[in-house]
Amino acid sequence: MNFDLSLMTMTQPMLFLFTSAVLAFSACTPKQAPATQPETAQVQTEAAAPVAKPMQTGAEQLDLYLPKLAGKRVGMVVNQTSTIGQTHLVDTLLARGVKITTIFAPEHGFRGDADAGAYVKDAKDTKTGLPIISLYGANKKPKAEQIKDLDVLLFDIQDVGTRYYTYISTMHYVMEAAAENGKEVLILDRPNPNGHYVDGPVLEKEHTSFVGMHPIPIVHGLTVGELANMINGEKWLEGQRQAKITVVPVANYTHKMPYSLPVKPSPNLPNDQAIKLYTSICFFEGTDVSVGRGTPTPFQVIGSPYYTKKTFSFKPVSTPGATNPPHKDVVCYGKDLTNVAVADKVDLSYLLDMYQNSSNKDKFFNNFFEKLAGTSKLREQVIAGKTEAEIRATWEPGLSNYKKMRKQYLMYPDFE
Repeated sequence: MNFDLSLMTMTQPMLFLFTSAVLAFSACTPKQAPATQPETAQVQTEAAAPVAKPMQTGAEQLDLYLPKLAGKRVGMVVNQTSTIGQTHLVDTLLARGVKITTIFAPEHGFRGDADAGAYVKDAKDTKTGLPIISLYGANKKPKAEQIKDLDVLLFDIQDVGTRYYTYISTMHYVMEAAAENGKEVLILDRPNPNGHYVDGPVLEKEHTSFVGMHPIPIVHGLTVGELANMINGEKWLEGQRQAKITVVPVANYTHKMPYSLPVKPSPNLPNDQAIKLYTSICFFEGTDVSVGRGTPTPFQVIGSPYYTKKTFSFKPVSTPGATNPPHKDVVCYGKDLTNVAVADKVDLSYLLDMYQNSSNKDKFFNNFFEKLAGTSKLREQVIAGKTEAEIRATWEPGLSNYKKMRKQYLMYPDFE
């Protein structure tokens, strides 16, 4: 897609509104969702009904942020999702004369093809020759010497809206490094495919890790831009610092809006079904249950050699993005979720069923489970035989308190 031509279709009023929005957010002040406008006595005919304006990601609105990059040395925190149409944002900005000096890559690397948890090395981009610094592994946070010659760090990565998806942890560390070193952060916002609900236990501080850095529920219902404002507003950075951030908002977006990702955000989230199920079955990464890594349908099947119901089976094998999957070359029994209707909640039925029907309960959980759950209570509740309703009841009042806090940082009309 030729972005310049599509940009020219934007009307002047729209440009004015979006420019005003960016100026508002550049002060880093949390904003309330826009209030509902009162009804008026005006009557519109069917022919005069307004036409829905197309949604535009922050990255697509070049006119709103190119002036902020002019004459500055820029570090790009990006991966394979950082695109405008079919063109990578790095290539687009280089063509516009932006002085990019460094690329910072999150988990899965700049091209998004590394295994989950795999060590990602520093490298050089073969297309542009730019140095790539990994922000996964030993170096999760940009070092002072790595950003000393930069003026601004630009973050543009597609998230999936869950606490344990590590791109938001990378954003946290980028903001923290910027705050410590007096650098600006420009965040190009993108829709949240799971942004239409909030659910799950709120993380307890003692279980903080790279897969859970903030006291938020598993499904937080925020875009990365909204979450960045929350991190700043709640002073969650080290030393209660606040980063100087500017968020370029998504145009014509609401939290009710469904969004199908144009680029898979990581090797094992290949489609909408996997992204929806991820909120409920990522728990199994802390158990002996496979989530289908090493199969054609990752995060769309679950199974274990110890599951006693044997109506469905699969065998994980080494594949790109899952070179050494759990239970590699071993037959697993479980459930096929490729066509199930996914509820708008953290669905505990899968976890409870797999545990209750395991012949290896003593080794069902591993030490990673608490980091994913964000609490030690969930393991205890499952072992004790609590029902889903009983477990969900314990997520209050933390969940209600979070929802109240969340409303202070909403940039878009909410789902409620």
